[in-house]
Amino acid sequence: MSDTEVAVNGENSVERLASENPPPTDAQRPGREVINPFPQPTRDINDLFHPPKYLALVRQRLFEVRDKIELRVDEFERYWPYIDNVWVRQHRAGTDKTGKYTTDYYACRLQRPTYTPKDVDKPRPEGKPTRKKQIREGGTCQMRVKTIRYNGGYSGYTITQIGDQTQHSHDLEHMDKIKRTTVLMDIARSEVMKGYMPASVFTVMSENADSLDEAGGRYLSRNDIRNASQAWRQVHREPLRVHEGYKYDHGNGIVRHDDTGPMHVANSRGHFTDSVRNGNLATPPNSLRYPEECRGFLEPYLPTKNVATDENGFPHVTLTYATSMDSCLALAPGLQTLISGPQSKAMTHYLRSKHDAILIGVGTATADNPALNCRLEGVGGYGGVGWEGQPRPVIIDPGARWLLSPNSKVLTTVQEGKGKGPWVIIAPGFAMDPMRLEMLKHYGGKYLGLTDFDKRWRLRWEAILKALAAEGIKSVMIEGGGMIINDLLQPEHAHFISSVIITKAPRYLGRGGVVVSPALRHDVSERPQPAVEFRDVRWHPLGEDVIMCGRIKSNDESSGGVTT
Repeated sequence: MSDTEVAVNGENSVERLASENPPPTDAQRPGREVINPFPQPTRDINDLFHPPKYLALVRQRLFEVRDKIELRVDEFERYWPYIDNVWVRQHRAGTDKTGKYTTDYYACRLQRPTYTPKDVDKPRPEGKPTRKKQIREGGTCQMRVKTIRYNGGYSGYTITQIGDQTQHSHDLEHMDKIKRTTVLMDIARSEVMKGYMPASVFTVMSENADSLDEAGGRYLSRNDIRNASQAWRQVHREPLRVHEGYKYDHGNGIVRHDDTGPMHVANSRGHFTDSVRNGNLATPPNSLRYPEECRGFLEPYLPTKNVATDENGFPHVTLTYATSMDSCLALAPGLQTLISGPQSKAMTHYLRSKHDAILIGVGTATADNPALNCRLEGVGGYGGVGWEGQPRPVIIDPGARWLLSPNSKVLTTVQEGKGKGPWVIIAPGFAMDPMRLEMLKHYGGKYLGLTDFDKRWRLRWEAILKALAAEGIKSVMIEGGGMIINDLLQPEHAHFISSVIITKAPRYLGRGGVVVSPALRHDVSERPQPAVEFRDVRWHPLGEDVIMCGRIKSNDESSGGVTT
């Protein structure tokens, strides 16, 4: 026992130090070959000082699992060990016949029966201290979840609730109090394996109280660190030391011996990093920023966080597009045309982040080859977690004309983990290429077949919107193209639109372009009336453009009254 160890633990603390300085094992006796059965831990103190982004928020969400949670594989492997003090795997259902889906079932740790120690414990092997066992709480929570891992055109985990109990009978702090996470125990073990005393490891970890609390370590104790390293210390009996920059202070334990500020630690590659949490994470190069001060005027026209379908079963529909001064969407049919400025472009991606789905027609999908994702800084794939804030692309393609390929931007975006697989709405009777069908499934998309047509043999908007609502879509952002926008603005369809957000750019495109111009209405006496009128209108300058927000007036509110 080193002098420092005696000073820290006290001369009469032999029993407490037994786990830190155990007697030699058979492997350490003369003539015995020493085999190291302890692989290097995968985490070290840097994982405490530099935790994953949004750790506290993600831990709470993975504890509650109120809604379906989607994470990329690397994110699941990064965050799940921070919550494994709550969830215990019950069994693995295995992989389906396609080999793409693997399902695991987990139960709350408190589901298992209460454990009461026996009066007489089993005899312990020579040299190992007697374990002090306590009653283990159990049988109080029946909450369960399942995880499904998908390996296809992208890889990710989906986590959902199962069973009758929809919330825990306790909070996350209660679990942190009775059980430590794998990450904390791995960090403790790694530090002791570097030759540091458990008391010193505890001091260093506890100094970063906020990070420790965020990782679930509010109730971490010295005994936890001893327990994490006990097996390793049974084999390695070399004297332990305190961390550099720390010392034993009589009556105060291990303390920092100077005021040089936060400790610096070496990472696994030998480089030194500041232990202060780094909040300035690198921004993806093509992400967009939309300032907070520019968002307020939009909020009354956007779906609320907990938006639900209306009384008719329709989702919230936001119609949004950019036009020139002469109401043109493009210079010519099928020609991609840049109209609005960079600030308006960032606003469009902010709007996308607020909707469950983004909908366009097959003409726009063919002409523009769009990615149909959100590049706003902070959403999934652009500094955020999972696919949070990424809308589901929806393409209306009744005749199955869209020639989707692995090089389509919407699919390459899925491969990069920066967007979701598209849903394609088709009409029955069109021969689908089996390879295209399988490719769409491979990237997490699917075809939705509808049979409800209007008198012009077009798919009815009622059927389209109700089909999306049935798939869990509660808000839809409709961006184009021209045929879809003009059709939705017709009197018989305008009531489906919850709000309109239009960008007007300071330019004329000229004749021959794709124009937003719905057909005239007529009153009961056949006099022409404005096609569309708005209420609750707001105008807001944004860069060189002007944004108009509003809602469409009903027939009764319009100046012409009832139309024919």
